[in-house]
Formats: sequence, C-alpha cells, structure tokens
Amino acid sequence: MKTRQPSAEAASSGADAKTGILKARARALARETAREEAPGGRLEILEFSLAYERYGLETAFVREVHPLKELTRLPCTPAFVAGIINVRGQILAVIDLKRFFNLPEKGLSDLNKVIILRREGLEVGLLADAVMGVSPVPLAELQSSLPTLEGVDPDYLKGLTREALIILDAEKILTDPRLIVHEEVAP
Repeated sequence: MKTRQPSAEAASSGADAKTGILKARARALARETAREEAPGGRLEILEFSLAYERYGLETAFVREVHPLKELTRLPCTPAFVAGIINVRGQILAVIDLKRFFNLPEKGLSDLNKVIILRREGLEVGLLADAVMGVSPVPLAELQSSLPTLEGVDPDYLKGLTREALIILDAEKILTDPRLIVHEEVAP
C-alpha cells in the first residue's frame, strides 16, 4: 500500500493557515476589552485592616506602603501620634488611626505597615495592621455612613461598600488641624 506524501505547496499552505489562525487569535486576545464605567466613575482604593475592620483610602493620596521599622516615640505630642520613622532619609510622623478614631487597640507587630499619604507638600504615615491590596470601587456603589458604625467620625468617611469596606476620606484626614502640633516645651 502506498501512502500519499503531501506536496510542499499543500504543506506550506496548511502552515500558513495555522499561522493565520494563531495570529487572529493573538490579535483578539491582545485587544483591550471595553470596560463599562459605572455612572459617576470609579475610585481606586488601597484596602487595609485596622482594629479588625476593613478600611480603604483613595490611591490618589497614597505615596507608598512601608513596613513599620524603628518607630521613635515623641514627647509632647497628642496620643494619636505613634511617633516618627525614617523613610530613605525623610522623617515622617506616623498617626495611629485607632487612637485618632477611638477604635479598639491592637498591639504593634512586625506585620504592621505604614501607609504614606501625600497632599500638597504634606506627607504623613498612617499605621495599619495589614495591607490587603488595591481594588476599584464604583462610586455608585458607595453608601452613606451607617448609624451603627462606631468610632469613625462621619466627617472622615467617603462611604461604605456592600462588602462592608469603610472608605475613609484621605483629604479630610490630611487637612485635620489636629495633625499640626504647635506645642513648645517651657525651659
């Protein structure tokens, strides 16, 4: 019995067809899918935990997340000022949001992170128990504050999501007059 050998021309046209199919698939996969924007847009949120609750801050105000190392306590500062840290030669105040909002205390550990916020030349670190990541939140999904939400002043809230993520208003935190300490020690 004799088997037929494909001609060189038929083999090359079959290879060309496969190549064409693969290129078409690659183009289809490489195309960016159109995302439907919710009315009002989206916020990109850095999610973190604090006193056993999930919180979020708008990433537009977040410079970076830094591990908590060598926190130096400062005398003559409000109780919510945890201390200062050195981040690549820059000295930053670290605010303990649990004390700032009168939330339940949870001790410091090696897992704590400092979220460094920036706004118009002011930079400050916020102490977080852990950082979970960044995710988009549709503005239409945000609900106003619940009356049962304890500790956080409603003035500092942007809203709540269906998943019980509490979105803080970073701009209000950064513009709070309590963050500027003008206390002099008598000689």
